[in-house]
Amino acid sequence: MTFDIQQKTQGSKILTSHNISLDNKASDKFQAIKMAGELLYSQGYVEKEYIEAMVEREKDITTYIGNGVAIPHGIGASKRYIKRSGITILQFPEGVPFGDETAYLVVGIAGINDEHIDILSNLATLMMEKEEEFKGLWNTKDKESIFELFTAGTF
Repeated sequence: MTFDIQQKTQGSKILTSHNISLDNKASDKFQAIKMAGELLYSQGYVEKEYIEAMVEREKDITTYIGNGVAIPHGIGASKRYIKRSGITILQFPEGVPFGDETAYLVVGIAGINDEHIDILSNLATLMMEKEEEFKGLWNTKDKESIFELFTAGTF
């Protein structure tokens, strides 16, 4: 099943340019995750409690998925704090340690029902198909280039 990130879910888009934040700095992965969660919250995708659920999820198992990308999200009971599906993308040009790895893009995910599975699947496919383009996003000053890569094709 393909999941169009530009599709509307409950009357709004999953990703807009307002959900992208460039040139961030974080001292550790938990600060970066909280920043991604705060952006999900400020854009109306989740209730404030979802942010802590994202942090708790990271304590159980890392959300770093490779190629400089981490995908923090809540699971289980935290789903009740999601108002509508959406993603946020935060760029960290200096990187953020995620265990032995370094994330340069932190993609916060909130998915109603099982929509998060489709979002994660399509993100993984996009990363494999466009690995070099992803690396170019680590230092870009152009929010639009991030938006275009994430919304190109069927993702």
